[in-house]
Amino acid sequence: MRKRASRRRYTPLTVCCCVVVVLFALAAALGQLVLPGWDAQDLATGAVMPGGGHLLGTDELGRDIAQMVIAGARSTLAGAALVALGSMVIGNVLGVLAGYRGGWTDVVVRRWADLLLALPALLVTIVVAGIGGGGYALAVGVLVVLTSPGDIRLVRAAVLEQRHRAYVEAAETLGLSPFTVMTRHIWPNVLPVVVANTLLNFAGAIVALSSLSFLGLGVPPGAPDWGRMLSENRTLLYDNPSAALAPAVLIIVAAVALNLLGDRLFEAFSDRGRS
Repeated sequence: MRKRASRRRYTPLTVCCCVVVVLFALAAALGQLVLPGWDAQDLATGAVMPGGGHLLGTDELGRDIAQMVIAGARSTLAGAALVALGSMVIGNVLGVLAGYRGGWTDVVVRRWADLLLALPALLVTIVVAGIGGGGYALAVGVLVVLTSPGDIRLVRAAVLEQRHRAYVEAAETLGLSPFTVMTRHIWPNVLPVVVANTLLNFAGAIVALSSLSFLGLGVPPGAPDWGRMLSENRTLLYDNPSAALAPAVLIIVAAVALNLLGDRLFEAFSDRGRS
């Protein structure tokens, strides 16, 4: 039985998603170090189709598209990772407090989460980033705050499920402080679900930040970013389609891989919890 469950867990699709995520992580960490000349321009060449030493061709400034999409993984993925991790931290702190303490703490946290959930996250981010001058850091900060309510509700529900179990009551009987009970006993048991949800938030943040960059509210012009490249190169569909299609495909692949991996982890952790 265990062997069958293990085989279902490590399906070819899951392995493929893991490989894609690892490759993207390596590109984000090492891309601009391995390819420091990604911004080298050749105005005489201009936009050309793939070939002649350019795997994906060049843009209208003569920059190599393949080098730019690799270098652009950093800003695209790093910002999304900050959104997912920041939201996870806020969701864990407030969700554990609300679920364990209850009372007015729970009421205040739930009302705060409900208020933020009522706001259209991407639209609010566009408005705030536009008023603030379209800064990338500001967009990331706003998305962290507006993504956190989902994490708060998820963690709170998981803590409520654990709150009255025997191991929690035993820890309280021993006189352990509420902080110790929350951090050393309850939180490790809800961490698997948190990890799976963080991957889903990561995928959503990639799409959101790429959308902002496409609208000119993310990274500055000319920066290596998939959303920005898609916006700047959409006029080159007849000269070099890969200039716009390559970053668009990478955004889709990254979001789909993270979504599938997050779903698979959630199913695996749920099966383990039921067993």
